[in-house]
Amino acid sequence: MEKKIFTVAIIGLGGRGADAYGWLIHNAADRYKIVSLCDIRPERIERFSKNFNVPQEDCFTTEEEFFTQKRADLLLIATPDTCHVKHALKGFALGYNLMVEKPLTENEEECKQLLDAQKKAGTKALVCHVLRYAPAFLKAAELLHSGAIGRLVAINALERVGFSHQAHSYVRGNWRNREIAAPMILAKCCHDLDLLQFYAQSKCKSISSVGDLVYFKSENAPKNAAKRCMDCPLKDECAYSAKKQYIDGWLVDKPEDCWPWNIVVNAPLTQKKLEKALREGDYGRCVYHCDNDVVDHQLTQMTFENGVKATLTMTAFTAIGGRRIHFHGTLGELVLEEAENKIYLHKFGQPREEISLAELLEKGYGHGGGDAGLVNKLYDVLSGDSSAATSLEASVESHLMGICAERSRLNGGALVYVHE
Repeated sequence: MEKKIFTVAIIGLGGRGADAYGWLIHNAADRYKIVSLCDIRPERIERFSKNFNVPQEDCFTTEEEFFTQKRADLLLIATPDTCHVKHALKGFALGYNLMVEKPLTENEEECKQLLDAQKKAGTKALVCHVLRYAPAFLKAAELLHSGAIGRLVAINALERVGFSHQAHSYVRGNWRNREIAAPMILAKCCHDLDLLQFYAQSKCKSISSVGDLVYFKSENAPKNAAKRCMDCPLKDECAYSAKKQYIDGWLVDKPEDCWPWNIVVNAPLTQKKLEKALREGDYGRCVYHCDNDVVDHQLTQMTFENGVKATLTMTAFTAIGGRRIHFHGTLGELVLEEAENKIYLHKFGQPREEISLAELLEKGYGHGGGDAGLVNKLYDVLSGDSSAATSLEASVESHLMGICAERSRLNGGALVYVHE
């Protein structure tokens, strides 16, 4: 029997919708075919209509035109955070199966609206919590749920955003300001919240959180700092210099869709285009003189309904990125160290075991193979051969956790009960 090929429409041709998922879907020609595109930027439409072989008559620069009819089996929604709900509701109304970039929403009522709309449509929906499909994080779950450290008691999770990633995405970039993006606990940490409830195997009972913006403010700028890095006398020494990050760190042989340069300028990359973007665009601004207002650190504490406790520390102030998750059990401890590509298993009274994750990782894809894992799993979900670990219903739980954590933070760390 011939394998079914699912048609795909994409709205939002940014770093996730086109450069990541778009290419993965396009390169899986035995399973998917991209047939329609929508983005408000004509240059992105021009580029990816050619890359993905989509006829111009099936490409749109307004959502009004795009949503006049159903155009494919699957709708991939990779628009800005504040658009996910309205686009998902329109997609369900047209009978699409959905793949939606996270976070879905920061509003509890909208979570319910999405679930009701899916039920009415009778279609499938998968949320892009890609770490649930990444081999390293799945290996940790396998060990944990097999009883390798006995009964799980507590989890300490560290989300190292990293100083350069914070500057790029959350000070200069698209997730810097609460008017245009979800709060940091959802925009960055909904992956972590999703993992924690997955590892705990329980819904969250209560949550409290503290954190704020302490550093990326005008009062912390050096006295002689300019408003733009390319004009600044400190551009060759400042840790947050856009020149150091984007120009000094750029290599000619990088692919055209390499992050974060693909966000700063449209391909093809050239030094001239980079310099122009840094002199005129958002990514050339001094980190102390931006319009950012999201937190640069946040600490969250959770109690799950089965008694497991967890803490999550999200911080910009680390030299490197990568998560570190420490599991404490009655018979041992387990540490997932993403930056080292290793898991450490230490059963009490026995020598510590070191498990290399290098052979599990799929090179060339983001999130430790999670992006590719999600796209691969998507086919089984659409075919009816498997259920989605990050279905809409399952993903709402971590969103409720994030919503309650932000409510707690805004109220000085007050304890919030998630399901009351």
